[in-house]
Amino acid sequence: MHRVSRSSVSAILRRGGASRRQLAAAVFSSTSSLNASGTDVKSESRWYSSFTDKCNPFGSVTHFNRSNGYFMPRRYESTAAASDSSNAPVEKYEYQAEVSRLMDLIVNSLYSNKEVFLRELISNASDALDKLRFLSVTEPELIKDNVDLDIRIQTDKDNGIITITDTGIGMTRQELVDCLGTIAQSGTAKFLKALKDSKDAGAENNLIGQFGVGFYSAFLVADKVAVATKSPKSDKQYVWEGEANASTYTIKEETDPEKLLPRGTCITLYLKRDDKGFANPERVQNLVKNYSQFVSFPIYTWQEKGFTKEVEVDDDPAEATKDAQDGQTEKKKKTKKVVERYWDWELTNETQPIWLRNPKEVTTEEYNEFYKKTFNEYLDPLASSHFTTEGEVEFRSILYVPSIAQQGNNDIINFKTKNIRLYVKRVFISDDFDGELFPRYLSFIKGVVDSNDLPLNVSREILQESRIVRIMRKRLVKKAFDMILGISMSENRDDYERFWENFGKHLKLGCIDDRENHKRIAPLLRFFSSQSEDEMISLDEYVENMKPDQKDIYYIAADSVTSAKNTPFLERLLEKDLEVLFLVDPIDEVAIQNLKSYKDKSFVDISKEDLDLGEKNEEKEKEMKQQFAQTCDWVKKRLGDKVASVQISNRLSSSPCVLVSGKFGWSANMERLMKAQHVGEPSALEFMRSRRVFEINPEHPIIKSLHDVCQSGQEDEEALRAIDLLYDAALISSGFTPENPAQFGGKIYEMMGTALSNKFGAPVKAQQQVAQRQGPGTFEAEIVEPAEAGGQK
Repeated sequence: MHRVSRSSVSAILRRGGASRRQLAAAVFSSTSSLNASGTDVKSESRWYSSFTDKCNPFGSVTHFNRSNGYFMPRRYESTAAASDSSNAPVEKYEYQAEVSRLMDLIVNSLYSNKEVFLRELISNASDALDKLRFLSVTEPELIKDNVDLDIRIQTDKDNGIITITDTGIGMTRQELVDCLGTIAQSGTAKFLKALKDSKDAGAENNLIGQFGVGFYSAFLVADKVAVATKSPKSDKQYVWEGEANASTYTIKEETDPEKLLPRGTCITLYLKRDDKGFANPERVQNLVKNYSQFVSFPIYTWQEKGFTKEVEVDDDPAEATKDAQDGQTEKKKKTKKVVERYWDWELTNETQPIWLRNPKEVTTEEYNEFYKKTFNEYLDPLASSHFTTEGEVEFRSILYVPSIAQQGNNDIINFKTKNIRLYVKRVFISDDFDGELFPRYLSFIKGVVDSNDLPLNVSREILQESRIVRIMRKRLVKKAFDMILGISMSENRDDYERFWENFGKHLKLGCIDDRENHKRIAPLLRFFSSQSEDEMISLDEYVENMKPDQKDIYYIAADSVTSAKNTPFLERLLEKDLEVLFLVDPIDEVAIQNLKSYKDKSFVDISKEDLDLGEKNEEKEKEMKQQFAQTCDWVKKRLGDKVASVQISNRLSSSPCVLVSGKFGWSANMERLMKAQHVGEPSALEFMRSRRVFEINPEHPIIKSLHDVCQSGQEDEEALRAIDLLYDAALISSGFTPENPAQFGGKIYEMMGTALSNKFGAPVKAQQQVAQRQGPGTFEAEIVEPAEAGGQK
């Protein structure tokens, strides 16, 4: 093995003007002499650097290029010598952490709400009780000292101290070090792993913990935490103490006989100055009811109570002296009612949640009572659904349809409601969701969902996006639709009318947002129609009433039922007895356009061009178009760019004309709504306004008169003004807004003046004509002289 001498390299480096080219030449000289000596070329794949004196581990040789004096890489196959280098010793290190900084991150970064500390500590106590109950099946002696399994919370409001005591399994000294002294090591997770490895792997468990950091949430509100614990497997009781922002903790043996526990754990929190409000007994009780109401073990809180009793009142000395003088020896003593105060334990939680019971055993009254109590409602729900889902995702749920919408809260705009309460193993997690479990158009659905294996983040406050959540959402939505469908099929139509009045807009929004559930939403929609102006009908009822040769579902969008039933678009359809849906809600038209069809029947807007009513007489239409072709061109010339074209109408019977919208643009109703939007851009409005087609009724007298004028070839100003007036009138009758209302009003006034002058101005003109025929003549007149007073002239 040849090595480049260190002396030659050092000599080059000592020169002030030494360059990489000189250094490379020295190395190349050495390698060249190696090749000249007859060494195998393959040995070049294992060369030594003159700088590190170590073998190149990459199995490639850097060769010197004589032309430019630089090293050039070249790759060779690996050799046995190269493989030997992989046997070099490897040193393994463990990650290190600054404990105080890590604790600060765990306490202040994982949790967004301080009050969850009580939920975490109660969950730990519940796990300890569950472990004891499970182990006592095979080791009954573990619970011989204390059979009661419960959790007790006591507060000291004045000193800011909270004490949480459980009669669970407790911890030994080593378990204190392992569980509380080792961050992110979960004793519950370790216990579950042992269960899986044992023969009891299939046993049901209700253990909550999984991350090993819930205990440290106590430092959210406490400066100091003391944990006294006694395990039935040990004769000694130990006390663990730790402080916030500290990297050390202490463990000592408890020697005070008054503080000894028969079994279990007692956690004492010394609250921070700003968080002493958590030591209020009422606040603790409310937190337990909110987060841990359905924990499977009884939770007692130390509460102040009172009872009323009567006590004697001392007599007034003056009255006693007076009574003695009067000789009254016997008198009834005076009493008053006082409230006697005392402190005692009070059961705060319910033992078994209603959703864990068999639905067959729960009455309607119990469901309604649970609904009112959980969601602070005063009316019974319209419907409820209690179900259990098994398989890939397992969860239990109770869903409700409220009987009335929330007052002062528009769920369509603000869909982040608190209507769904999520529990994991009966522990409340959150009710603040942004569409994870229900789409926003079903945000009015209320209920509870309880699962054992939801993907939560470490703080157990955020539901992570995953396939499990998507499956759960899909099944919840299906159950919600089943409930609503049950209401719609009920014999009592008033129930669904009340539902539609409160939540109909939500379902219409679902037509826009949720294409996957169109088939579930469509049967639930309700509309007025030309044949049912007072009572809404479903799409199923419309389809049943369709004519045998009717292919489409017709609709017209307007601002009210009155406007819809008086529109000229309906004339020919009413003659044919074709039913037309009235879309009078602003969201109706957009919902129907997104729905597109129902039971293979397309939705058709009768205010759009190319309306097909069936039974076409092509020969008659062709003849009519040829007859009025010149008239249509004449009218189009007069109207100019106001309309895209003038056509013969097949939808009018009594009106002279109508203005229809383009097939792919906004209707008159949609144009009106978009103009009312404060964010509407003029350019977008102009673009989407679409083409307008002026349709005329060739059988109307006005159109026939205009046709005669056109055929005569005279440019009559009155006829041209009549065309302008027809267009403006068609704008209004078709639902559009005139571009110049004042000008349109002036035309109406002028027309009224002409009509009135023709009717009432004829006698005046006749008298003038008679006077002109008589010419100038003599008139007799009586001269009356003025009279003076007293009869004198």
